[in-house]
Amino acid sequence: MPTYRTPVRAIVAGLALGGLVLAGCTDDTADDPMPTMPATSPLTTAPDTDTTTSPGEQPEITPAAAQQLCDMIGSEVDTWRDQGTAVARVSFNGTVQNWAARNDGLNDEILRDKTIVDDVTTQACPDVRQNALDALGTEDLAGALVGMGG
Repeated sequence: MPTYRTPVRAIVAGLALGGLVLAGCTDDTADDPMPTMPATSPLTTAPDTDTTTSPGEQPEITPAAAQQLCDMIGSEVDTWRDQGTAVARVSFNGTVQNWAARNDGLNDEILRDKTIVDDVTTQACPDVRQNALDALGTEDLAGALVGMGG
């Protein structure tokens, strides 16, 4: 008797066993009941504690936050020069939003008054501001904040 039949029988037996195992794992039965959803409780919200400034009032930006913005802008200026003004402005928007989110959520304030970025950089780092203006091809940083409100 040839000896090749033993490995063939083992393979066939393994495939048959594997098929039986897989067939037992299906869950395609039509008589399964629909799962029930647990009852939900009504959502409760915390009282509105608006900490934003009123219109016309500048938010409090710490010297550390101002320096952080200057550092973030300063580290990107060379990249913005290489990108060209259109792409650079998108990157600039991301940088400003990242900075604002890191500093007590100033995003809403910047949406309300884009000149905050000009005011901060004029006072804290006029040289970095000027480099950014040149790279972004704009007269003020507020003008480079695309789609950020009026």
